[in-house]
Amino acid sequence: MAGSAAANPGLTAVPERDQILTTKVRIPRVRPGYLNRSRLIHALDEAMGRELTLLCTPAGFGKTTLLADWARGTGLGVDRSLVR
Repeated sequence: MAGSAAANPGLTAVPERDQILTTKVRIPRVRPGYLNRSRLIHALDEAMGRELTLLCTPAGFGKTTLLADWARGTGLGVDRSLVR
């Protein structure tokens, strides 16, 4: 991350520990051949009123893909104030 402000003149110099990678707050694209999991999307919709929702499965089971599909459907977007 060192030198990112120099490489991108529009960026303000922020201590590295305070930076959040844009890739961590951008909703990833859904890949071709994605299996729509409408039951899980519905469960996530219902969980919106709860204080915390935990999605726990082993690596490679599609957590990021599921959440990306759900996030697009909600229309809520990403809080861009987190990106520096």
